[in-house]
Amino acid sequence: MAVRLADLNLNGTGSCASFNFRRAARAVTRFYDQALEPCGIRSTQFTILVGVAKTQPTSISALADVLVIDNTTLTRSLRLLKKQRLVSVSDRGAKRQRFLSLTPKGERTLAESLPVWRAAQERFVQSLGADYWTNFRGELERLAHVAISLETATPR
Repeated sequence: MAVRLADLNLNGTGSCASFNFRRAARAVTRFYDQALEPCGIRSTQFTILVGVAKTQPTSISALADVLVIDNTTLTRSLRLLKKQRLVSVSDRGAKRQRFLSLTPKGERTLAESLPVWRAAQERFVQSLGADYWTNFRGELERLAHVAISLETATPR
């Protein structure tokens, strides 16, 4: 049965939470990517490097949980970070887990990128207003928890 575009009811789709969050996330990501470009990494890579640095050695699944990324997506991102010699991935150990650590090059890259990130972060927060950002960050955390709870409670 063929569907005609004219017959689709698209009312309300502009208020879709996923659309609006992804749109905002892409804009914010572009801002941070541009700032971190001189360091040779993207903002998504910076986030992973910070996550590894804070929890190393950490399993891939534990990092995926912290970053709310599925294992497959994280594994793809880690492949590039490993190729760039920024992270090391252990062989499978107990319970078939692999553990991540920053390499010396990864530590240097993170050290170089932190002041760049701090400058971008300060610029971003100042543009929003520090109080607004603090409150909004709390709301983002709440929204993440709501989405995660809905995901696990949704019948398939």
